[in-house]
Amino acid sequence: MQRSSKDMATGGPGTPPHDTAATAIANVRHNGRPSRQDGGEAMTTLAEAIGQTLAEDGVRHAFGVVANGNVLAVAGLTRHGVRYLSARHEGGAITMADAYHRTTGEVAVCTTGSGPGLTNTATGVADAVKHRSGVLLLCGDTPSTGPRRIDIDQDAFLDSLGVPVVRLTDLATARTDTLRALRRARGEQRPVALCLPQDLITAQVTEEVPTERLPERPRRKAADATGTAAALEALATAKRPLILGGLGAWRSGAAKVVTELGDRLGALYATSAMAGGLFAGNPWSLGLCGGFASPCAAELIGQADVVLAFGASLDQWTLADGRLLAPEAVLMQVDTAPAPTTDRVDLLVTGDATEVAAALLDGVRARGISQSTWRDDVADRITNLGWDQERFEEARTDGRIDPRTLTLGLAGLLPETRTLVTDGGHFVGWPAMYWSVPDPAGYVFTGAAFQSIGLGFAGAVGAAVGRPDRTTVVALGDGGALMGLPELETLVRTGRSVLVVIYDDGGYGMEVVLFGDRGADTRSMLFGDTDFAGTARALGARSATVRSADDLAVVRDWQAQGAEGVLLLDCKVVPGVVADCFAGLTTLISGRQPHHP
Repeated sequence: MQRSSKDMATGGPGTPPHDTAATAIANVRHNGRPSRQDGGEAMTTLAEAIGQTLAEDGVRHAFGVVANGNVLAVAGLTRHGVRYLSARHEGGAITMADAYHRTTGEVAVCTTGSGPGLTNTATGVADAVKHRSGVLLLCGDTPSTGPRRIDIDQDAFLDSLGVPVVRLTDLATARTDTLRALRRARGEQRPVALCLPQDLITAQVTEEVPTERLPERPRRKAADATGTAAALEALATAKRPLILGGLGAWRSGAAKVVTELGDRLGALYATSAMAGGLFAGNPWSLGLCGGFASPCAAELIGQADVVLAFGASLDQWTLADGRLLAPEAVLMQVDTAPAPTTDRVDLLVTGDATEVAAALLDGVRARGISQSTWRDDVADRITNLGWDQERFEEARTDGRIDPRTLTLGLAGLLPETRTLVTDGGHFVGWPAMYWSVPDPAGYVFTGAAFQSIGLGFAGAVGAAVGRPDRTTVVALGDGGALMGLPELETLVRTGRSVLVVIYDDGGYGMEVVLFGDRGADTRSMLFGDTDFAGTARALGARSATVRSADDLAVVRDWQAQGAEGVLLLDCKVVPGVVADCFAGLTTLISGRQPHHP
């Protein structure tokens, strides 16, 4: 793979002159201080100003791959106390920063060179945009003197992904512009690109401090009075109220007041997949809503007559392609967006989740709305809701383990204090069905928003850095693991306590499930087993091949020894076992028309 920003000192004939990395580094003293012009005062370069501004405004971690366009910016970050972790690929670096945000709520920096360094981030950036993750993408850029032969239109590239761009071309406002980019990423919870022209990296910044006052965080959006009143009218008639918590409720910090509202109403609780754990430990929680809901939970969700959703996008996954809620159920959506996210919504209440929940709780108390008796009606059923209560006929083949047996066996071995990271793929149904998470910050489902695979190892790195107090458990399919394999080395190099579970069925399982009976050439989907255990050992990790439940004893041994470092389980699973949670979702995933016999 060619990398012009790293390997080329010039852009070829007719290219405007620009600093190479060697020249730029020579302008910085070995003691880390900014260089001095002859006899003058210490100068503050653009690279130095960026690092200082970001560090002083709370940035603590950066992930990236250095190149000519960003190597001195990285030096500026580290000199001011920002911890930098070197990834093996820019596509991994952006997912690390994304996962760090998901687990901490803080903005991390992903830094790359220009051109190929930036374009390598495309899939991870798209996933972060669609997930609404706060990431600052600090990248090299075309020189201010004009494009070279090797340059691309980075504005057009980033715009196609939905990323706003702040370009540092005015040295008189460089600190303010840097701060504006960071505050926007933080306040709007979205990736924002901060672009550094190649020829200005070592230029002197004349702005000593940011000159413009910028809000640190946006104000909470107040509850819409009209919508709140209408919601109270609906709640007053509810006999079986259900509260659905989404990621927006978690980010708002609304869990406590939403739970108080639900208790006052006598409601049951459920969450979207991304907000799993929002009601962890609550005896009235049904778990996940949508395709991952267990049959018993789905049945109760379908009985709700009023559903109040806080901070949930209510996409086809959460609503199980329209099959989950009763047609007559009233669906109310609480969101900061000005319009409902789906036509299924009967009432939109605009406002921050915390603000609306508090207003509704006050209204319920003021009106004396009576408590539903639904909890009394389902008390005997709600204790046995999980997928672990569903029986299955174990699939047996020589030398391979049923993925359900594997996942259930691991469920009792995983540390309670954990962060679960999953890649995309058919295998993801098993962890979603059988493994719980402590809170939404304890679940990083990489690639889900963009329907991609190959981001799992990188997501585990970011999660492990973000929450070093928790053991990171990362689950991947063999296809995604091979696609993102370079970051396994990064994970081994940096992971304090990580359990890697690879579901190896010898191919792209989801494609086999969806298209194997539709004329697809299965040879394009199957590639046989991979020795992941041997690869992991070569990289310095502990590993084991799992072919039966007895082989899971290695996890007990690892935990007994302190669960330190990386343990990789190369699990050879029986192919062709379809996760029950995907039943009925094949139309949504593949686009095929439903079959009506």
